[in-house]
Amino acid sequence: MNFDFNEEQRMLKDAVDRLVADRYSFEQRAGYLDQREGWSRELWGRYADLGLLGLPFTEADGGFDGGPAETMIVMEAVGRGLVLEPYLASVVLAGGLLASAGEVQQRAEILPGLIAGERLLAFAHSEAQARYDLADVATRARREGDHWVLDGCKRFVLHGDCADQLIVSARTSGGQRDADGIALFIVDANAAGITRRGYQTQDRLRAADITLDGVRLPLAALLGSSRQALPLIEHATDRAVAALCAEAVGAMQQAFDMTVEYLKVRKQFGVLIGSFQALQHSAVDMLVMLEQARSMAYYASMMVDDDDVLERRRAIAAAKVQINRSARFVAQQAVQLHGGIGVTEECQVGHYMRRLSMIEILFGDADHHLAQLASDGGLIAADA
Repeated sequence: MNFDFNEEQRMLKDAVDRLVADRYSFEQRAGYLDQREGWSRELWGRYADLGLLGLPFTEADGGFDGGPAETMIVMEAVGRGLVLEPYLASVVLAGGLLASAGEVQQRAEILPGLIAGERLLAFAHSEAQARYDLADVATRARREGDHWVLDGCKRFVLHGDCADQLIVSARTSGGQRDADGIALFIVDANAAGITRRGYQTQDRLRAADITLDGVRLPLAALLGSSRQALPLIEHATDRAVAALCAEAVGAMQQAFDMTVEYLKVRKQFGVLIGSFQALQHSAVDMLVMLEQARSMAYYASMMVDDDDVLERRRAIAAAKVQINRSARFVAQQAVQLHGGIGVTEECQVGHYMRRLSMIEILFGDADHHLAQLASDGGLIAADA
């Protein structure tokens, strides 16, 4: 199978890599962290100018018809630079969900602002009791005349503190863990009845806990026409996982490169530590785990839009298992081989470990996806 990029994809990769290299040094990133929102609005506008914010959307919606491969290219660069801007949260996850679930008029009202960098979206779905169960939704939506009324609490909404609009999942019928009866709503983030508590996560990105107390919405706030939104949520989450896998590969690659470079210059007992065979073996083990992760990230991108839902789910679960295991190993070895400085704020490799640690638990840890894969019959069926 040919994994080479075509000419347009190579041009995209060159442009994104150049942007990250020029604008995301360790010191520049620290400066973005000090800004009010914890990331750079100026850089977000630059992403819009390059067309990155419209990349995953169709031309009919004002985008550039990019697919999973293009998203993978961008997200790998995001991982290398430890990019702080809400590309995953706003464009890939919330934007992708809007594109797949929204009516033509809803997409026309919202997506142009997102693509232009003037509007931010966030997907408010996770709840405290749900853990990784996407069907576990306790937030309720009830119909009152010409309005919907929402009540509930959402936790760990990625970049939910800076979003202009939220896509909120709420149950219109059924029990808390039923697959049926979940709908999606477009909600103004500053609407009456909404309380947002923003905070910094351990990797220095942003999230928010959101409380909805009697939030009244017009009937048109229902995203799409279906109140059976779980399959759409699952597919959007699979796309986010595939993107996250690519980000992890970029972060692991950078952590590996930095570690190898450190082994070449650090001296101990009067000699370069890179000459010690045990450390060479550790570096090779890191490379093996990195390349295994890269292969599975490619696989996830290839399968994320597969028409066979079961095959797609198996592929995404298998990829996330390998990514999680590789991320933990590569991050721990990178810190270990940097010695005592590896865990300090001033050492860049420790920041990669933080992000990889977060990636490991986002949208399901290794145990969760391994159990999912086993219940689906494994990546390769026993009778194959």
